[in-house]
Amino acid sequence: MKAEIEAGKGRAERVLKTPGRLQKLIASAISRSSALTSASRVPELTRKIQPLVRMVKSYASKEYREVPWQTIVMSVTALLYFVSPLDAIADFIPFLGFADDLALITAVLASINGDIDSFTRWEQEKADAAETADYSELHPPEAE
Repeated sequence: MKAEIEAGKGRAERVLKTPGRLQKLIASAISRSSALTSASRVPELTRKIQPLVRMVKSYASKEYREVPWQTIVMSVTALLYFVSPLDAIADFIPFLGFADDLALITAVLASINGDIDSFTRWEQEKADAAETADYSELHPPEAE
């Protein structure tokens, strides 16, 4: 498992340096995750990959930068593996094909769990702020 992660880091860093490739990876990961979710084939895998996709997308858009570079590299490594058609075990083999994806993503998540937690807290704070925003300035009180 460690060998797969290490081998993917160089590729991940190259993708991170090319905005077009990073956007394509994000789109592919969203598409594959959506397909798996709608098919309910591997709900655990899609549940685990979604925060990674959102974090990388927020990083790429420069919306969220409170994350170590190594975390982004590891996240992109996992996403590359997730969308790669050249898995160690082919995904068309029922369950076993996704087992290697799940194992690698689980290993990455374990290594960056604190950063994922920080990101999801940031997302929640952002959502809470949007819900509680004071819009009274946009619509002045009606004159009596």
